[in-house]
Amino acid sequence: MILILGASGRIENVDAFVKQIQSFSKQKGIVVQAFDASVIYSNDHLLSATVHAKRAFEQGKRSTNSLALEILLYAAGERQIEKAIKKVGVKKGNRRIVFVLTSDLDNKNKIDESMGKCLLTVLGLQEDTQGLHGDRATLKRFGISDQELDTIPENQYGDLILEKVALVDVIKK
Repeated sequence: MILILGASGRIENVDAFVKQIQSFSKQKGIVVQAFDASVIYSNDHLLSATVHAKRAFEQGKRSTNSLALEILLYAAGERQIEKAIKKVGVKKGNRRIVFVLTSDLDNKNKIDESMGKCLLTVLGLQEDTQGLHGDRATLKRFGISDQELDTIPENQYGDLILEKVALVDVIKK
């Protein structure tokens, strides 16, 4: 199962925040990755990134030793971790954050809503049910050019993100 969870709150120290997420992940035996919600287009964006990352692990085509980092690479449409973090990683300050919670590759531990609420409590964040509804500005923050956007109708903008996710398999080679 894959759970996508929106939150909002203040991040004072990004490194400490990431360490808290890693500790929670290890304690619960699950995979958790956090993103800056302002550059995530939709739930489909993160679902696709997670499915691609798991498939890369299963097929022995992963770029990292961590499923969480592999999800980050796919969600960012990048091959390098540093670029991916800069593009879609969480940042200091008052933020909207979106999390992906998923079982590890052996699917031992199941994900449910209560686990998401527990994560938010541990991190001192509020649940944000606003949802992910990206627009042209989201895509531009993601790095998609006006020229690319002008080639398709607005109702297909989400397809551009899914294409960027899928292209990570090509650029990894």
